[in-house]
Amino acid sequence: MKAGRSSGVLLHVTSLPSSYGVGDLGPSAYRFVDLMSEAKQSIWQILPLTPVGDHGSPYSPHSLFAANTLVLSPEGLAQDGFLQEPPSPVFVSDPKKVDYPESLRFKDDLMDKAYRLSFDRAKGEGAYSEFCGQNAEWLDDFSLYDALTREYGRPWMKWPEGVRRREKTVLEEERVKLDPFVRKTKFSQYLFQKQWSDLASYADSQGVKILGDVPFYVLHDSSDIWTHPDLFKVAEDGRARFVGGVPPDYFSRTGQRWGNPVYDWAQMEKNGYRFWKDRVSRGLDLANYLRLDHFRGYVAYWEIPAESGTAEVGEWVRLPPSFLGEVKSAFPDLPFVAEDLGEITDDVRQAIDRLGIPGMRVLQFGFDGSQDNPHFPSNHIRTSLVCTGTHDTNTTLGWFEEEATQKNIDALEESVGHQVTSKSVCGDFLEMAMGSVSDTCVTPFQDLLCLGGEARMNNPASSVGNWRWRVMPSDLSGGSFHRLAELTVATGRG
Repeated sequence: MKAGRSSGVLLHVTSLPSSYGVGDLGPSAYRFVDLMSEAKQSIWQILPLTPVGDHGSPYSPHSLFAANTLVLSPEGLAQDGFLQEPPSPVFVSDPKKVDYPESLRFKDDLMDKAYRLSFDRAKGEGAYSEFCGQNAEWLDDFSLYDALTREYGRPWMKWPEGVRRREKTVLEEERVKLDPFVRKTKFSQYLFQKQWSDLASYADSQGVKILGDVPFYVLHDSSDIWTHPDLFKVAEDGRARFVGGVPPDYFSRTGQRWGNPVYDWAQMEKNGYRFWKDRVSRGLDLANYLRLDHFRGYVAYWEIPAESGTAEVGEWVRLPPSFLGEVKSAFPDLPFVAEDLGEITDDVRQAIDRLGIPGMRVLQFGFDGSQDNPHFPSNHIRTSLVCTGTHDTNTTLGWFEEEATQKNIDALEESVGHQVTSKSVCGDFLEMAMGSVSDTCVTPFQDLLCLGGEARMNNPASSVGNWRWRVMPSDLSGGSFHRLAELTVATGRG
């Protein structure tokens, strides 16, 4: 991470305003960068940019390498000549929420049109050929996987045996038969790369760096598991033998059964963890820094028998001891933040210390009255990233009004030295976070707007209604950044 004190804002791309049902890489993204720069913010934290289905979760992607073309900007496509003109705005019943199924249909139709109009032009450009060549190792497999889902549906475990088992002659026949769909997918991935590179370059010119995110697991129905079943604990027919999650904790009394097949780390060790290194390298192609989601899983992970309906049954399985050494060797600058939340044991803390990367401090977790709580403001350490909340927690106002106990409120008021109300809590938390000794401070945009629980991004205890929150255009007026800008100067973060 950047040396010295810095601050920024967490806002995922899908949450930006747009005229097309989901946030994208268009005008609002550039407007957000301008506001960040004006407020002396140097970090834009986003969630994974990986492709999602209609569930919307970027932490259960269809690929750990491909990009989410749902966030392609129609205005940007027209500006760059891939469409003759931007399409008409899309009507949505609730502009404060993403409608994933409708947005996916709209963007797919839009890509059909752009492909018909502009693929031959793009194919003749050196940049397109260069992109396909540099990313062939994952792009060839993902584009065929994407085409096969159109031919045979989902999930890949139910495809014809020769396709499912990736028999060479069968795949060669399918690639020829599905060539238009394969080319369209490569084209759409190229367009994303172009739009994202333009936006990231603009952000860099304004002094704003991107803090990206590496999801720990991948969706069972993904190109990665279809392509590399040997690297996951799956049976010959593709069924998962074990799935990931976490045992009962703060977020859920029965734990979280994520359902993603777990890695076969012993097999990964045999080839020097190449798969892990490649996907992290891909993440660093898109971002300056990366948050390593579920970092405790890089030391030991919770393995749940696939037949178990909850995460209460399972065991901790340790990774090979060579892994962390390989991380330091492959990425000596260690541009990472460890998401070290949940049940964190001494071995996980020691791993973070050995790597010398920052962990996280979440203010909402800090007021349980415990003197040694690492999230309590006076216990923060310099080499950490402090935030008021995360994409998995309630908003600060939502926490205060819906979740905080009297014990939490008493500890909070003792810490700040005055009575805390619904009107003051967001400002109180922002001042504590910005004033923390932690080198890096990132504030969810919902907390700058002081929004309640209706603006929560994700509730890990629920599988419905997540990942949908969106910013309204009026929220990018600049007023929401005023106090943040003042605190940035006052706390030496600007």
